[in-house]
Amino acid sequence: MLKIAYSEIFRYSVPEKHRFPMQKYTMIPERLLAEGTISDANFFAPKKLSEEEVLSTHTAEYWYKLKTQTLTAKEARPIGFEMTPTLVERGRYIAHATYECALYAQQYGVAMNVAGGTHHAFADHGEGFCVFNDVCIASNLLLARGQAQRILVVDLDVHQGNGNASIMANEPRVFVFSMHGAKNYPFRKQLSDLDIELATDMGDDEYLQILADTLPRLITEFAPDMIFYQSAVDVLATDKLGKLALSQDGCKTRDEYVLRQAKTANIPVAIVMGGGYSEDINDVVEAHCNTFRLAQQIFFAEVNANYY
Repeated sequence: MLKIAYSEIFRYSVPEKHRFPMQKYTMIPERLLAEGTISDANFFAPKKLSEEEVLSTHTAEYWYKLKTQTLTAKEARPIGFEMTPTLVERGRYIAHATYECALYAQQYGVAMNVAGGTHHAFADHGEGFCVFNDVCIASNLLLARGQAQRILVVDLDVHQGNGNASIMANEPRVFVFSMHGAKNYPFRKQLSDLDIELATDMGDDEYLQILADTLPRLITEFAPDMIFYQSAVDVLATDKLGKLALSQDGCKTRDEYVLRQAKTANIPVAIVMGGGYSEDINDVVEAHCNTFRLAQQIFFAEVNANYY
C-alpha cells in the first residue's frame, strides 16, 4: 500500500496574500480522495521529532532559540513565516514524517509526505519557508540507526537545496544532487556533491535530457540503498518564482522517470513535495497530485496487474 504522511498541522496559518500556497496541503489529499486514486487507509499520522532527533542535525543554540521563541527578528525574518510555537511544532511533525516515509519506503518501495522538502534550513538557522531540514534529519537518523548506508538526495526543486548541501558537506554516505535554476534563489549557492544549474526558461526536452543523462549514472556509481526525492513543482512555466518553462506533462514525465529509475534499481524512494508557486493554485495541486498518481500506478497498480 502507498503510505502517505499527512497531518492537519501541515497547513499553517498565513496572511491571505502570502506567496506560499499553504492551502495545497489540504487540497492535495482532497483531490486524490475524490478521484479515487487513494483512500483514507493510505494516510498515516506522523509522530513528532524528539529533542534528540532535532539535535542529530541542528545546533543546540538554534534549537534552544526555536523552543524558547527567542530568535531575533533578524534571525526569524528569512524563514518567511510568523515565528510561533505552532510553526516549530509543525516542523517537528513534517521532519519526522519524512523519516517515517523512508521506513515505509523500505517496506513498500515508495512512500510520500504531503509536505516536506525543507531544504533551505541549515544546521544553525532557517530560511526560505524552512525551519528544520527534514531530508537531512531523516538521513542522519537512518545512518545513525543502521537503517541505511548510502543515501542519494535527488533535489529537483527549482531552487538549490542550500541547506542540504551545507549540512551534508562532510558526510560521504549522503550524495546531494541538486538540479536548479542558475539565476534564482538562493543567490549565494552552497556546494552540493553535484549541482546542475539550468538556464532561464529551459523547457521540457532539454530539462528531461539533462536528467536522463545524469540520474542513471549517479545511481550506478554511488549505489545508494535509499533515495529521497524532492519532487517540487516550481519548475512549471506558470510558477511565479521558478524561471523555468516546464509544462504539466513535462513535470509529470520528470516524476515518472525518477520513480521508474528507483523501481528498476530496486531502491526505496521517499518523496517530499518541496515548492510550487503558480498563480493558479490548481496548477500547483494538479502537478503535485500527478506525483502521487504515478507512485500509486508504478509501484502498486502495475505490480498487481502483472501478478494477475
